[in-house]
This record gives sequence, structure tokens and C-alpha cells, in this order.
Amino acid sequence: MPFTYKRTVRFQDTDAAGVVYFANVLGICHEVYEESLEASSINLKDFFTNPSVGFPIVHASVDFLRPMFVGDKLLISLIPQKIGVDKFEITYEITVGEVVVAKAITRHVCIDVSSRSKQELPEEIVEWLETNRRDAEGAERRKSREIM
Repeated sequence: MPFTYKRTVRFQDTDAAGVVYFANVLGICHEVYEESLEASSINLKDFFTNPSVGFPIVHASVDFLRPMFVGDKLLISLIPQKIGVDKFEITYEITVGEVVVAKAITRHVCIDVSSRSKQELPEEIVEWLETNRRDAEGAERRKSREIM
């Protein structure tokens, strides 16, 4: 199974129209990213506090397919993919019930924090990417067999 995370939309996530504010969707996605790292035994405090390497987001996009409201129970799937020796991309799919309400992508590059220059992904991130990729591919194979 791909990594999934359950979350309830809170009032603070919404705008004056009562729907999730567009920028907050990326915040929710980052929350899922952090949870997936922690689920892979990556220490978040070490990962984000004074690290020697960083993973800034160099591209982000969100497609909004349906509005999300306070109280909606979200299920967010995360599928990361290595796209080079120094970068990876994460695809997120957000559903409410059986309905896909949004899809997002974040692209990250690995840098040396002190020089700000690109560098190869460290082994723990390569392992995280590989584990999640295998899990997602296995889920897709199971899903395709169910359709047949």
C-alpha cells in the first residue's frame, strides 16, 4: 500500500468561503510527508533541525477537483519517486470518501546546507523513496488485478 494518512479538515484550514484555503493544501501535504518520514524511522528533529543536508521544494502544484469543508475526513496518499541522483518528487492524492478532491506534487532537491550546492541524496532518503515506491507499485498491481 502507498503511505496513507488520515486527517480531518479544521476550521483554521478554511477561508472566508468555508472551504480549505488553497495554500493550506500544501501545508497538509507537507504534514503527510513528515509523517511518512517518521513512519520510516527517520528522526524528524534531526532531519529538520540544523541538518547538514536539506531538501527544499523547488516546484509545487495542486489541482483542486472538489471543495473540502470543515469536518471532511481526508485520506491522503503519498507516492514519492526518485527523479535523479539529487532530486525526488512526491505525488499526493487527497480523497473524501471515494471521491478524489485534490492532487498535488512537490519536487525536492538535495543540497548541502552550508554551501547551498546540490548533492546526491543520502542513503536514508534513497531507502525511504525505494520502500514507498515498492509499496505503491504493489498496491497498483493489486488494484489492476481487482479490475480484471
